[in-house]
Amino acid sequence: MTIPNPSSGLLVAAPRSGSGKTLFTLALLRWARGQGLRVAPAKAGPDYIDPGFHAHALGQPSVNLDPHAMRPALIRSLAATDGRPLVVEGMMGLFDGAADGSGSSADLAVLLRLPVVLVVDCAKQSHSVAALVRGFRDHRGDVHLAGVVLNRVGSPRHEAMLRGALESLGVRVLGALPNAPDLALPERHLGLVPAGEHGDLDRTLDHAAAWFAGGMDLAVMEALLAPRAVSVPPTVSTLPPLGRRVAVARDEAFAFLYPHLLAGWRAAGTELALFSPLADEGPEPGCDAVFLPGGYPELHAGRIAAASGFRAGMEAARNRGAAIYGECGGYMVLGESLEDAQGIAHPMLGFLPLRTSFRRRRLHLGYRRLRPLSGAPWAAPLAAHEFHYSTVSSEGEADRLFAAIDALGEDLGVIGLRRERVSGSYAHVIDLA
Repeated sequence: MTIPNPSSGLLVAAPRSGSGKTLFTLALLRWARGQGLRVAPAKAGPDYIDPGFHAHALGQPSVNLDPHAMRPALIRSLAATDGRPLVVEGMMGLFDGAADGSGSSADLAVLLRLPVVLVVDCAKQSHSVAALVRGFRDHRGDVHLAGVVLNRVGSPRHEAMLRGALESLGVRVLGALPNAPDLALPERHLGLVPAGEHGDLDRTLDHAAAWFAGGMDLAVMEALLAPRAVSVPPTVSTLPPLGRRVAVARDEAFAFLYPHLLAGWRAAGTELALFSPLADEGPEPGCDAVFLPGGYPELHAGRIAAASGFRAGMEAARNRGAAIYGECGGYMVLGESLEDAQGIAHPMLGFLPLRTSFRRRRLHLGYRRLRPLSGAPWAAPLAAHEFHYSTVSSEGEADRLFAAIDALGEDLGVIGLRRERVSGSYAHVIDLA
């Protein structure tokens, strides 16, 4: 099928997670940069880590586009570029989304009228690839499959069998890429180790670009990335800012923050002041609000506990009545203590009656709809998600922050804590609901 007036760009998807779409996307972006092609990167769904790799590969920021948690108008606004084709990395499998089935990469491709490039892990299969590709091509009539990338191909003979199996389908094979274990990126409990923590990422990305160029039909890829004239949607407001001048913690312990929120706050006239708790910095004295985003405080708990300048700065902000908000990792730091993987309990700020543990791990994952309770930083309903392995050891007396339901509409009760102008929860807020 063809899409009437398709948008400029493509969406990289796969039948399932682990098929190689992240490496393929990074290789494509790095190759495009080397060719002087002007493209704009994006990531489908709630992911803080992959956009950092996109930015490193291409040398320009990447944006999240979440078809479950973002309003369609906001997605269109964030996807608007200055004529550059979009390269969107999908999430999970092409048709996977929230627990209710909504918000998949396929939904995003339809919303933005983007053709899909399907990356298929061909290891341990040959002719069966035809049945798999046929199913993904025909599952939804509104999704346009631009072509297939045969990934982890074992040999020229293996490639010939795969191409032969797909020939009768009429699906274009965009390229065949050999298995490349030397390009594997290290992982930890929340996904890939963030891009900023790699010592020689540029060498890996350059190698990936060469891997891409050696196996892909480059003329077809350039045609898919040809710019087209598209209408520019109006700018859409995002989450209201926490204050007029907001101090934002930003380092390896507080790395999980959506760029569209900060951009929206700046557009609303808010002044942002970044600081690093790991460098023992506190929020600037002139700030009327402090935001502690999520990240990996469990990996840096000892340094945070010993950061006297950070603690003093936060205490001063609380004493002068600044609004202080923490989510996920930031919420843990606002508590009384954080137990690390070795069972050592490190003292945190003690602003909220909360003790958390990374020793007793349990996965918490899913979208949330939040109804702010009295005293919360926002009044309107919010779309959010949770993704963490830490657990709550104990909670004391404090006001609750949100009433929450999950993607299936099941009542999760009240979550988060608030004491006066200090508040937080495990939920990462994405947009107005």
